[in-house]
Amino acid sequence: MKILYAIQGTGNGHLSRAMDVIPCLMQHGEVDILVSGIQSDLTIPYPIKYKFRGLSFIFGKSGGVDLWKTLVRSNIRKLVSEIKALPIEKYDLVINDFEPVSAWTCYTRNIPCIGLSHQAAVLAEEAPEPDVTDMIGKLILRNYAPNTKQYGFHFKPYGKDIYTPVIRKQIREHKVTEGGHYTVYLPAYDDKRLILKLSQFKNVVWDVFSKHNKKAYRAKNVTIQPIHNDKFIKSMAGSAGVLCGAGFETPAEALFMKKKLLVIPMKNQYEQQLNAAALKEMGVPVIRSLKDRYDMVIASWIENERRVEVDYPNITQEIIDRVVQDNINHPEVIGLKKIS
Repeated sequence: MKILYAIQGTGNGHLSRAMDVIPCLMQHGEVDILVSGIQSDLTIPYPIKYKFRGLSFIFGKSGGVDLWKTLVRSNIRKLVSEIKALPIEKYDLVINDFEPVSAWTCYTRNIPCIGLSHQAAVLAEEAPEPDVTDMIGKLILRNYAPNTKQYGFHFKPYGKDIYTPVIRKQIREHKVTEGGHYTVYLPAYDDKRLILKLSQFKNVVWDVFSKHNKKAYRAKNVTIQPIHNDKFIKSMAGSAGVLCGAGFETPAEALFMKKKLLVIPMKNQYEQQLNAAALKEMGVPVIRSLKDRYDMVIASWIENERRVEVDYPNITQEIIDRVVQDNINHPEVIGLKKIS
């Protein structure tokens, strides 16, 4: 069997999950990998058959997605040509992790596309929602990578076909200790803003991983270093706590390691607003920005030793087995899902 596994390359979470999903898919046949996007700092140890520009959201420097840069750097003509050029008919099964090129290729050619992503879960009826619904953000999430059937990952198994997070082997096997520093990953903030805010908490050592700098340096009690997978995992595993965006993989990994967690959802990113709602419901503190009004929350989080308990078993192979068997043995149950 020939399988196409298509991965969203914006950010690092999708590729992190792929490291464990790919070998599970390989148990079922020959797997070709497609990655689209231009905002990732992570590489995977598998050959990539198709590398596309796709359609990426560009991180800003003041806490959110830069909508103007996203628009300017989007190349719709290029996207259309990639959709037309992808030889999707040669595959028996298309597994899609929120990746637009393969999803729209399948849609335009009436070919089943199986969604296996976090995004499939956050839009489920049972999943928590923020107090205010961003209708445009919700519309983008629903239509960015259309599929015919969905399986999702979330912080909790909120409903049918929603599973707990895939915790990659590298995290599961890493030794966890209790250190004195705090690990920070806030890619939507620039180094200057982070140093200005974090240095105000003078009795704390902050280990910041930055998308905006390629050289490590120290400013007061804040260490800035470029994103590096192994160093980030080591820092997180040995930290007293983790301050990060309200993405999916990093918060899930921090919870799995039993670390204190504080999240700041990106502005103009509805998925992170949905994640923040779920984390808040679980007891994780959430702040909206690094503005001074939230200093007391940060200070309280530093002093408080409360951790949120989770149970994330290693069932990735079982999930992949089910997804493959459902959609190979019973293709007649798959019907194109109308986009709305």
